[in-house]
Amino acid sequence: MGTTAAGAAATVLGPSVLAPAQAAPPTGTGTAPVVVTPADGRYDDVVQGVNPRYVGQPEAVYMVDSPDQVADVVRRAVLGDKRLTVRSGGHCLEGFVYNPETQVVLDLSQMSRVYFDAQLGAIAVEPGAVVADMYERLYKTWGVTIPAGIFHSVGAGGHFAGGGHGHLARLHGMAVDHLYAVEVVVVDAERTVRAVVATRDPDDPNRDLWWAHSGGGGGNFGVVTRYLFRSPGALGNDPRKILPQPPAEVLYSTVSLPWSEMTQERFSRLLKNVGAFHEKNKDPTSPYLAVTGGMIMPHCSGGQLTLGTQVHGSPPGAQRLLDRYLAEALDGLGPVQRSTAQRLSWLQSVAFNGGASNHPTIRGDYKSSYMRANFTDRQVEAFYRFLTRPDIENPKIGVSISGYGGRINAVDRNATAFAHRDCSLNLLWSVEWEDPADDVKNITWNREFYGSVHADTGGVPVPDGVTGGCYVNDVDTDIANPTFNRSTSAWHDLYYRDNYAHLRQAKARWDPLNFFRHAMSVQLP
Repeated sequence: MGTTAAGAAATVLGPSVLAPAQAAPPTGTGTAPVVVTPADGRYDDVVQGVNPRYVGQPEAVYMVDSPDQVADVVRRAVLGDKRLTVRSGGHCLEGFVYNPETQVVLDLSQMSRVYFDAQLGAIAVEPGAVVADMYERLYKTWGVTIPAGIFHSVGAGGHFAGGGHGHLARLHGMAVDHLYAVEVVVVDAERTVRAVVATRDPDDPNRDLWWAHSGGGGGNFGVVTRYLFRSPGALGNDPRKILPQPPAEVLYSTVSLPWSEMTQERFSRLLKNVGAFHEKNKDPTSPYLAVTGGMIMPHCSGGQLTLGTQVHGSPPGAQRLLDRYLAEALDGLGPVQRSTAQRLSWLQSVAFNGGASNHPTIRGDYKSSYMRANFTDRQVEAFYRFLTRPDIENPKIGVSISGYGGRINAVDRNATAFAHRDCSLNLLWSVEWEDPADDVKNITWNREFYGSVHADTGGVPVPDGVTGGCYVNDVDTDIANPTFNRSTSAWHDLYYRDNYAHLRQAKARWDPLNFFRHAMSVQLP
C-alpha cells in the first residue's frame, strides 16, 4: 500500500530504539540503501507494480534492506518535504504507490527474511517476503504455517496489514489472528522518526499500534519493518509449537461446468447451492471447517465455470467431507462429470493454488464483496445477465468466490481491526486486459456488473442481512465515489465497519501529521 510524507526536521534513530529486534540475525548489504533515479537503467522496472495501469515518475526509488535504512529514507523525505510511498510486493490494486504525486518510493522488496526472534518468542516475517517463499520457509524450517493468502507473489507488507486469509482460514482464522507484534517506523508530531515495537499484550502501552495493523490496511500509520507471529495461547519458546501445523495432506477437487450447458435455471441453482452451504457452515462450530469451497465464474467467453474445493486432512475422512460438500453444491444440476480428486502434500497444494503469474502487460480492475447470507434472486439474475452478455468477449472477466467463515468468525469483530467476522463468502471481481485502448470499456463493464449485483443497496455491498462490506486488501476507490456508491454508507463503513473510529484514534496518536496517506487512508479525527 502507498504512504506519503510532509514536514521538516527529525532526530536520528538510535540503537536503543531497536533493542527489541536485537535477537534477529544480521541484515543489510551496507549502511545505505540502493538508490535508483531516472538516469539509471533499472528505473523503468521499479516504478510500477503488478498492475501496469499505474506507473510513477518518482525522483528516486530507495531499495532498502534494514529497519535503519527505512528510517533514514523516511527521515530524508520528511526533511525534504517529499511525497513518499511504500512498496513491498507491488500488489496494490489502486495507484496508491505509483502516481503523479509520488516523489520518493521506499521499496521494501529486499527485506524478505523469515526467522525466529528468540527475544520476542515469535517468528518474524519481513515486509518484502512473498507468500510462496514464506510458506516454504515456515514449513521446511519449523513445520508450521500462517493462514494467509494463496497468491504466490503477494508481499507480506500490505497483505498482513489488511488481514490476510486463504485456504486454511476456515480452520485457523485470519493471518492477523496469529499476529503477536509489529515493528513500525513512525513519524510523531515533532517530526521525529523512530521505530516502535507494539504487541498484543494487554499491558503494552503501544498495543493500539498493533491493533491498527491487524486489519487496518497498509499505508496508514507508518512503515512496517517486521511482523511477528505467535498464536494466542501458544506455550514455550519452541518455534515448532507456536503457530498452526498445516495438514500433511490435502484433497483438491476440480469440477468443470461448461457454459454451453449452463441455462439460467441451472446457473441459479448452482450459485444458490454454494451460497446456502457456506451460509449454513459459516460458524466456528461447523463440521466442515476443513473444507474450503470456491468457484471461478468467468464471462461465458471463458468457456466454463470451475468449482474448486480443497479439503484438509487424510482420507478417508477428507474424501467423505468432499463428497458431502459436492453433493450439496451440485444438487439438482443433473449429470455432472467429476474427476478424481488429487491428493497433494501441503507444499504441493501451496504451489498448485498459487494464482496467476504476474504478466507484465496485463492491466486490471478489481472489486470485492462479502456475503453474510445466500445470494438473493435479483443478485443471481444480475450475475447471469452480465456473465452471458454478448456485447463483450473477454475470458479474463469474472468473479472468484472463496469459502469464508469458520474460525474467522470465532473472533470478536472489535478484537482486531479486521471487522468482517460474520460472513460466509468472499468475492473478488476482476477484469483483465492488455491494450490500454480498452481501459474504458473494461473498467465500465466491471463497474456496471458490480453495481447491478448490488443495486438493492446503492451499488455497493452495504453491511446488512445479506452482504457484509468489502475487503481492504482488494481496495477500490470507486467505493468512495458517490457516482458508484449511492448508498448511505461511507467507504470506511464498508471496509472497517464500526472499527473506523478506533482506527482514527490510532492515526491521531501514531501519525498525527498525516505523513502516511493515500487516496483511501484512515483520516485524522
